[in-house]
Amino acid sequence: MSETGSFPTMRGGEQRLRRMRLTATGLLLLMAALFLLARHNAGLHPAWGYLLAFSEAAMVGGFADWFAVTALFRRPLGLPIPHTAIIPENKDRIADTMAVFLRENFLTPQVVARRLRGMNLAATAGRFLAENRTGERRLRDGATGLMADILRSLDQNCLGGMVKEGLRAQLHKIEVAPLVGQMIGAAIADRRHLPVMDSAIRWIGRTLEENEELVRSIIAQRANRLFQLTGLDARIANAVLDGMYKLLAECAVQPDHPLRHRVEEGLQDLAHGLQHDLALRAKVEAMKLELLADPAVGYWLDGLWERSRAALLRAVDDPEQALSGQFGAMLAELGGALERDQRLQLLINRFARRTLVGVASRYGGQIVQLVSETVRRWDARTVTGRIEMAVGRDLQFIRINGTMVGGMVGLGLHFIDGIL
Repeated sequence: MSETGSFPTMRGGEQRLRRMRLTATGLLLLMAALFLLARHNAGLHPAWGYLLAFSEAAMVGGFADWFAVTALFRRPLGLPIPHTAIIPENKDRIADTMAVFLRENFLTPQVVARRLRGMNLAATAGRFLAENRTGERRLRDGATGLMADILRSLDQNCLGGMVKEGLRAQLHKIEVAPLVGQMIGAAIADRRHLPVMDSAIRWIGRTLEENEELVRSIIAQRANRLFQLTGLDARIANAVLDGMYKLLAECAVQPDHPLRHRVEEGLQDLAHGLQHDLALRAKVEAMKLELLADPAVGYWLDGLWERSRAALLRAVDDPEQALSGQFGAMLAELGGALERDQRLQLLINRFARRTLVGVASRYGGQIVQLVSETVRRWDARTVTGRIEMAVGRDLQFIRINGTMVGGMVGLGLHFIDGIL
């Protein structure tokens, strides 16, 4: 995508540069023709003297600026004139100067912090997510296309292994027990466990109803021969089932039932133990490590990566569909929250500043070195071509201006000479 997108732009730049170069050269040739014409007719009328002075000075100015512009990129007429082909001869020094400029003006922690201090990155991101303007759609389409190219070009076995090992390494670092304990404690404090408890009661009731015959057979097997002969085993089974149904019904309709309180107390004890009981935390950690070492978990992680990769490819192949529906509504809601909530903006902006300042502090030198080494590896023709493509059109305007300014100076000097 990048190649097909940049090729027409590069060809368009070359064509514009060629047109400006032909224009500047054509103007210089026009001045030469005017010079020959004025020289031939110099004695016929005083006006030819003014045209001669104008064209002669214009040729001098045009040639001088042609030499100056050409000397930046190559040797004029191929002659080994000193201090010409300035850019190709000083490519390495340009690379080092560019790297130092980038480092001192953009990648120091102080500069990054100062530039980010007045920027509201969170609000900008919020507007980007909440709105759907044409420019943002182009940016999104370009980003999704780039992501699709990257996902398809990388070695999937290697990339999947890296993702799996990275996820496994992160899971190894995380101590699960305190997190689970905090989640259970927070759920109990906010009463979010009540719907779960109600669902569990209903599930137990349905399971008991579906397995009544199994319960009766177990009680009958455990009863002695006398109970079986007198039929007391069936009465005991009925009593047990009726008692369990009654207990479940009472728990379902009574929010303050003692059994519910016992379950809550057990959950609170579990949450406290997961956070503060070192022995229990060690057991949970051992269970986690044993689970991560199980090959079945590896297969599950492989499947998770493949499903995630397939979902990402579907999303980047059809960004309109991916950003519509529930996911798009969620992003729009997130964008609205980022735009409205100043406290959230403060937190995100502070995090972004710290992150970018940290990146500049840790990797600024490496980024600068990368820029310097990349430019150094370019051959002189590549460097010359890229710089000339960027500024060559403006330099041709310098040739045109030099030609016209030189002509005006020559005309002025001729006028002053005629007066004196």
